[in-house]
Amino acid sequence: MIAPLLLALRQLGDPAFLGPLLKGLGGALLVFAGLAAAGAWGAEALAGGSGWLAKAAAALGGLLALGLAVWLFVPVVLVVAGLFLDPVAAAVERRFYPALPPARGGASLAAQVRFNLWFGLKMAVLSLAALPLLLAVPPVGAALLWLVSAFGLGHGLFEGVAQRRMGVEEARALRRGREARVLGVGAVLAAISLIPGLNLLVPVVGTAAMTHILHKNDAVISRRIRA
Repeated sequence: MIAPLLLALRQLGDPAFLGPLLKGLGGALLVFAGLAAAGAWGAEALAGGSGWLAKAAAALGGLLALGLAVWLFVPVVLVVAGLFLDPVAAAVERRFYPALPPARGGASLAAQVRFNLWFGLKMAVLSLAALPLLLAVPPVGAALLWLVSAFGLGHGLFEGVAQRRMGVEEARALRRGREARVLGVGAVLAAISLIPGLNLLVPVVGTAAMTHILHKNDAVISRRIRA
């Protein structure tokens, strides 16, 4: 479980990782800023649209929306990751698996976009469902969010990587055969996603780690780490 993550961290300085990291950061910031602006506008409109009360409501609405955006970090990552992270998987393959043929025969771009949007929406619904429990019983709610995030990051990132080389259903079937490793890495990524700053690395590191899980078993990966 740890071996794919160690290999991913070893390659973090690869120039091919920088572009997707910056694009993913920019996309996430745009989504979060949009939610904050929408929350501020909605609260201000409900408060009457003028005066100090409306301004205070707008500020509070913006903060609440921003907090909600942070809570929805994983769904946003899953949607944005599918748009920018193909170069990361390609860089991992070039360095560690040079004998592989070019990625062809995978799911169509439309199918991959549909998968990312639908999976991100599903994770958003599950995350929002856990929010009342967080407010009522914080430790239980936080644990539930971690479990939801582990599931989402594990399944979403692995299937996204696999779809570069196979169809959606085939990628799902392959993921089921490697469920323990996929969810183990997803659990670690979910823990990192709770740490401000470090969570920005989750899409890149997760994609690289899932690429290793896709192509090699743990014994081979461990030998590469020791090499």
